[in-house]
Amino acid sequence: LSGLDPAQPYFQGTPIEVRLDKSDADFVDIIHTDSAPTIPNLGFGISPAIGHIDFYPNGGKQMPGCGKNPVSQIVDLDGIWEGTRDFVACNHLRSYKYYSDSIIYPDGFLGYPCASYDLFQSGNCFPCPEEGCPNMGHYADKFKDKIKTNFLKLYLNTGEARDFPLWRYKVTVTLSGRSKVKGYVNVALYGSGGNTKQFQITKGTLKPDNTYTAYIDAEVNVGKVTKVKFLWNNNWINPTFPKLGAATITVEAGQNR
Repeated sequence: LSGLDPAQPYFQGTPIEVRLDKSDADFVDIIHTDSAPTIPNLGFGISPAIGHIDFYPNGGKQMPGCGKNPVSQIVDLDGIWEGTRDFVACNHLRSYKYYSDSIIYPDGFLGYPCASYDLFQSGNCFPCPEEGCPNMGHYADKFKDKIKTNFLKLYLNTGEARDFPLWRYKVTVTLSGRSKVKGYVNVALYGSGGNTKQFQITKGTLKPDNTYTAYIDAEVNVGKVTKVKFLWNNNWINPTFPKLGAATITVEAGQNR
């Protein structure tokens, strides 16, 4: 049984006979997309973990792309009807959109086991454990025999619009150069599965020999990494023409470590 943002009002905190629960099937997976409190936040979805595995994409409360202004959302690509409906319950309805995207992307929507979304965002729960990460949505049941705990909370990030899946990478850059400069460092990944856009790894004071780490959520599964593009910029004209390079760049993929 897959619960697509099961309802919160009149169901949260009720006995298991009344609401969806892991005792309802051999395997129950839940996608939480609108689990903020109903009062005052108008969250329609249940927040506690109630399945064998519970996915909290983007933290489970506010979905990217749902904060658009009402006019642009109602007059959407999908037409006035879907736009109006999304404006009223955008977070709630993201659950079925993620699910339908998951059918097309068997390797997408990896959920990382973690105690909280904040810890996931800071990289504490990266990479996937040895048994791997379950895929949110249609292929979640492939993980059925690997569950070791009573409740399993899983976190991931998604895109703002279709196509929704993102793939998480840890990028570590050690700089080389003669002197420290102010600016930012961007990195793009190239691989057998496709190329990413540029992601900012760090900004501020850039010191040679220092190592900077960032977790990026790429819009493609790059597969085997073939090339990494490194760019830096110091934002303003510097008459001394400082030079900065990358001594090393390390890329770690979340799914296969």
